[in-house]
Amino acid sequence: MKIQSLRGMHDLLPDQSTTWQYLEKTVADILTRYSYKEIRFPIVEQTELFKRSVGEATDIVEKEMYTFEDRNGDQLSLRPEGTAGCVRACTQNGLLHNQTQRLWYAGPMFRHERPQKGRQRQFHQIGVEAFGLCGPDIDAELLLLTARLWKALKIDHVVSLQINSLGTSEDRKTYRGELVKYLTQHHQSLDEDSQRRLLTNPMRILDSKNADVQKVLEKAPILSDYIDEESRQHFQQLCSILDAANINYELNPKLVRGLDYYSKTVFEWVTSSLGAQGTICAGGRYDGLVEQLGGKPCPGVGFAMGMERLALLLDELNTVPDSVAQTVDVYIVAVGNTMADAMVLSDTLRSQCPTLRFESHCGGGSFKSQMKKADKSGADIAIILGEEEIANKTGGVKYLRKEHPQETVVQNKLADLLNTFFID
Repeated sequence: MKIQSLRGMHDLLPDQSTTWQYLEKTVADILTRYSYKEIRFPIVEQTELFKRSVGEATDIVEKEMYTFEDRNGDQLSLRPEGTAGCVRACTQNGLLHNQTQRLWYAGPMFRHERPQKGRQRQFHQIGVEAFGLCGPDIDAELLLLTARLWKALKIDHVVSLQINSLGTSEDRKTYRGELVKYLTQHHQSLDEDSQRRLLTNPMRILDSKNADVQKVLEKAPILSDYIDEESRQHFQQLCSILDAANINYELNPKLVRGLDYYSKTVFEWVTSSLGAQGTICAGGRYDGLVEQLGGKPCPGVGFAMGMERLALLLDELNTVPDSVAQTVDVYIVAVGNTMADAMVLSDTLRSQCPTLRFESHCGGGSFKSQMKKADKSGADIAIILGEEEIANKTGGVKYLRKEHPQETVVQNKLADLLNTFFID
């Protein structure tokens, strides 16, 4: 019996990797322009890290984490999200002591959910975190950064921003009590999932997709009526910056996010182009998380974007440039007893034309079969080396994508021809 991949954990095949590489490079370039630095940390952490940060009553910790006991009897978990691990790494390595940090990371996360389009059990995120900055200006910077990214990816016309303020933990505690009181009066109208959350994480009921539950919530207490003045001013200043920068947004009083550590600003970038899994980027402030995990008090704000969903969106809209999808510029055809000379010439041209992509034919075969492979590779030019060309130190240059006669070029002039052709 063939061994198959695990359900919800997919291979990324070569014809898909082009989109991912384009996406990763575009994100990394923009983050670098905003002076964010990359950090890397393990995919396995102590389970307690996520219980203390994400929250024991959340769906992630209760139902979705991959948790196991190792040979030493320690409880370990595959990371379900990146912020907690990033905070742990920064605290452990002294990166937050009287310092500000702008950081980003990328990699796989793991949650045992029902697999569906845009939601897998092993999924990938790019996360961005900023520490030591408590004003609304850093919140705004993250939103300006993501808005610039959507434009660079040419998806800005299908995404929209939703924002809300959660206030402080004390504000939410007061609001939670009022919300529970109200929802308890309508207990019979809640679905089974909401009835369970009423006892564990009642604010998550605001996110319910059940139409009957949303009807009950129409007259529920509103969180914005319970937040303190400082949080209110923070949010108003954020909105003022977004207005000045011409960033469109929607105030969504039911936006709460699913993790316990959020406070004040929360946001989501959403799209209607992917069906039910419409959130492509989400985050907010978590000013108490560093202290909660054993560090000294340090404000923080960040977001994560789902790579699978963004890749789906790019493919759906066909926004990956053709030049990125092309993997070969020049194909080297070696006919007869020319294999060694062809390999040497290929590597010489790679040194002389560092921006071009070369593929050297390997495995022999007739001239006709090699030319078929050259055409199939997508290359613009085939350089043909037969025994006559090797003897004369020349190469045949055949143009595969444009009407132009084949020509014979001295080998030490091939680099000049190629650089000129591809620059033009």
